[in-house]
Amino acid sequence: MVKNTFPVYDIYTLSGYTQQDIQISRFAPYLQVHKNLYRPHKHNFYHLVLFTKGSGSHTIDFEQFTVTPGQIYFMIPGQVHSWAFDGPVDGYVINFSAAFFNSFLLTPGYIDQFIFFNGIAADSVVNIPADEHPAIFGLMEQIIGESQTHQRHNADMVRTLMLQLFMGISRATIHQPQHQPAGNNYTLLSHFKKLVEEHFPNLKLPKDYAALLYITPNHLNALCNDILGISAGAVIRNRVTLEAKRLLVNLDLNISEIAYRLNFADNSYFSKFFKKQTGLTPEIFRKQILTPNES
Repeated sequence: MVKNTFPVYDIYTLSGYTQQDIQISRFAPYLQVHKNLYRPHKHNFYHLVLFTKGSGSHTIDFEQFTVTPGQIYFMIPGQVHSWAFDGPVDGYVINFSAAFFNSFLLTPGYIDQFIFFNGIAADSVVNIPADEHPAIFGLMEQIIGESQTHQRHNADMVRTLMLQLFMGISRATIHQPQHQPAGNNYTLLSHFKKLVEEHFPNLKLPKDYAALLYITPNHLNALCNDILGISAGAVIRNRVTLEAKRLLVNLDLNISEIAYRLNFADNSYFSKFFKKQTGLTPEIFRKQILTPNES
């Protein structure tokens, strides 16, 4: 692979892709086909991997996690990630498009309710309790089996089994403090995060989002501090910084183009913002993250 090319994978062009906006496989053979996963890349589809064997690390949006059996990773479209394995690994992988559940459920954003699909790296890595392994692994085996049949309604059976998987994992991890919902405040916070996701390149002040939510900036700040432990401004800045990091991995974009995409007045202002947030200049961050770490 050319080193200055940043891969963005599309489910419809993946090797081994079949039909119905979904690809299901055991992980070991999937790795044999897709050999460049150790390099930073992203997808325009949802991507989940459950490990049954192996070790190593997985970096999601520049946060590194240790790979262990019984661990499942959930990634949403647009996240940057890469793998580094120590020896053989195996498990299950499911890739599905954003539209996969839309024709099946009356609520298009149904899967957004699951915290592991919120796009926050720390929430997207779930260590499944040992006593839940038989049930979760059993569901994965059913999904694999159903995907290989040609019986009537097999695509909808896969959808049903996947929803059971999401619900089962959600139930198995709901006792963890960071996964506890907070009633109406949680709903308001969720709306704020969705607005940030939609508008962060252009709206960078808490008052802009408070106006869209019909609340005061003080209320919004109090909400974020109470639930997240950071201010509303920090939520916005963190999202801008994350997008800057994602764009910096792409060598086809220069620093000025990235500053323009994120609606900064000029390259200098963007560089000062990025260094204040990360402690590094954009140039140094890019060099560090893209330096090959290969044996």
